[in-house]
Amino acid sequence: MYKDYRLADVLTNLMVMGISPLDVMVTGVTGAGKSTTLNSLFQKEITTIGKGVEPETMTLDSYSLNDSFRLWDTPGLGDGIQSDMEHSKKIIDLLYKDYYKDNNQYGFIDVVLIIIEGSNRDMGTSYKLLNEIIVPNFQKDRILVAVNQADMAMKGRYWNKKENRPEKKLKDFLETQVDSIQRRVKEGTGVDIIRPVYYSAEYNYNIDKLMDLLIDNMPRERRNLKLVGINS
Repeated sequence: MYKDYRLADVLTNLMVMGISPLDVMVTGVTGAGKSTTLNSLFQKEITTIGKGVEPETMTLDSYSLNDSFRLWDTPGLGDGIQSDMEHSKKIIDLLYKDYYKDNNQYGFIDVVLIIIEGSNRDMGTSYKLLNEIIVPNFQKDRILVAVNQADMAMKGRYWNKKENRPEKKLKDFLETQVDSIQRRVKEGTGVDIIRPVYYSAEYNYNIDKLMDLLIDNMPRERRNLKLVGINS
């Protein structure tokens, strides 16, 4: 379990922000592995994993990794036009969930983590989620992207199951893939995202790198809702 991972850094950053806990929305297309990712972070099953193409997460649920870190699981897109409309509304509503302090309106969600599946099966929907739902409604410097299912990036080839890591050919492919994602997001939205990390929730590979991505890019201040649309 990662509840104590770099906890001193998390607490220091939260003190600077003046909040606790940090609220992270975890989103992505159906099948990207959001639930598996949460289970891997907690090192136990806290949310049911969908089988096949059936989505499991239909509601918004929150899970506290510790008193300082809370993650929100969201419905995935890619289940049909009507379902996507309903799920998009739930995601946007959560992005605008607010609270007031000192007569200022702040956003409840501090960071959005978009999970993209490494198999490249549904990149179009992933970019739609990013371009049409997240970017117009959230400050762009608080958007992070990670690539899950690194073990399936080349149809399962070149994954060393004995050592739970990619062999060089797969690792080179993954490095190229995250560069491509970063470039395509820039071309499609004009947003310069932090270079994505790749990991495998299934095999607990690079989960520490995923945590580093979140901790190293924690905001330095509360999320002012009045800035949405200005800085996004």
